[in-house]
Amino acid sequence: MKLMHFRLKNVQKEKIAGYGFLSPNLIGFIIFSLIPIIASIFLTFSRWNLASSPEFVGLQNFSNLLKDELFWRYLWNTFYYAIGTIPLTVILAFFLAYLLNRKIRGVVFFRTLYFLPSVTLLVAIAIVWSWLYNADFGLFNFFLGKLGITGPRWLQSKTWAMPAIIIMGIWKGVGYSMLIFLAGLQTIPEQYYEAAEIDGANWWHRIIHITIPLISPTTFFVIVTTTIGSIQGFDQFYIMTRGGPSGATTTLVYYIFQNAFEWFKMGYAATVAMMLFVIVLALTLLQWRLSNKWVFDMGVN
Repeated sequence: MKLMHFRLKNVQKEKIAGYGFLSPNLIGFIIFSLIPIIASIFLTFSRWNLASSPEFVGLQNFSNLLKDELFWRYLWNTFYYAIGTIPLTVILAFFLAYLLNRKIRGVVFFRTLYFLPSVTLLVAIAIVWSWLYNADFGLFNFFLGKLGITGPRWLQSKTWAMPAIIIMGIWKGVGYSMLIFLAGLQTIPEQYYEAAEIDGANWWHRIIHITIPLISPTTFFVIVTTTIGSIQGFDQFYIMTRGGPSGATTTLVYYIFQNAFEWFKMGYAATVAMMLFVIVLALTLLQWRLSNKWVFDMGVN
């Protein structure tokens, strides 16, 4: 009995210790995530300018949102950025990982070189790229001028501002996705490639029939995370263009910022944020549903 009591006492101490280790993270989640989320839900049914008490307006914010031309325009801008960023980021990251998944001289240097932008502060990167895109003394227009081409006014042009930010976004994000792909490639057994080579398969056939199917779970993860990150982009738009010119690079997240901290429409900002959450959730669930048709499950196949 004494031994059993001693064991039970030790188990209780371990539980208390476990909860103690978890409590800082749990408290932080409640204070900085759960409470703001609940508050945002309540704010969607109110009108509040920070100077006065919130006024309950029911579904008026949602009604205004559906009729808001700016919302639909900025929703398109958000998808424009995502569609321009996601495919190229995934494809470039995969081929970079494939090339760097080899025992070649200096491979560690090149892996570090491509991954470095991913761990660099986005604000600093946005400032540097703003200089590169400068129409008068930026490096891009300088090199275009050497080729006899008059470069555009990148960040001041309605046509070129979003593509310019897309290029920067791909450069910033490809290193992280490359690292994930590299980890996935290193889990593929080498015997598969050896057997395919014996059967006469060339490098392209090995990529199509071995690498891509076996790395599909990694590809799925990269697509989901890249999609969420692209839709939630804010820093680069704020630093490089402030949503301009004439709203050409204003996304939904930037529109939320404008409503909340420039126009002090906290209730409407919360409504746009809630709609953004619904869009991200819907896209993620759709990707999960479609993944059953193309993600290779080694436990089943």
